[in-house]
Amino acid sequence: MAEVPSDVLERFAWYAREMSALTVMFHSRVAEHMGLSATDEKCLDLAMRADGALTAGRIAELSGLSTGAVTGVIDRLERAGYVRRVRDPHDRRKVLVEVTRQNAEKFAHLFEDALASVEEVLSGFTPAEIEVLERYNKASIDVFRARVVKG
Repeated sequence: MAEVPSDVLERFAWYAREMSALTVMFHSRVAEHMGLSATDEKCLDLAMRADGALTAGRIAELSGLSTGAVTGVIDRLERAGYVRRVRDPHDRRKVLVEVTRQNAEKFAHLFEDALASVEEVLSGFTPAEIEVLERYNKASIDVFRARVVKG
């Protein structure tokens, strides 16, 4: 592995912190429109991006929250009508969390500007540059998840 010069590390740490701050502010605003806390909205986002219903344990793994905290999140999301608890058809002892689609579609417009921003930025890069950016982003997500979220 190559050594990263301190000035490069400092710049990229600043970029990450700035993007993180902007992302938190964006999701706080989305959550407010939805009548949720930022944590509840992000857990809902994780559930919406999953391939099907999730267990509370899986939401805890993905979010880095404790299972107790996730139970509270699910309770609030269920009361607000964003998710529902359903029995696992393969194991009736398990409970799954399923996103209610009508609510997911109701707030899709809140993400249109964010998607347009991504498109605007990516349009300034060549396909080869996009491959490098994608590799960087995937590696950042994997390392950050392993070191910070999973602890």
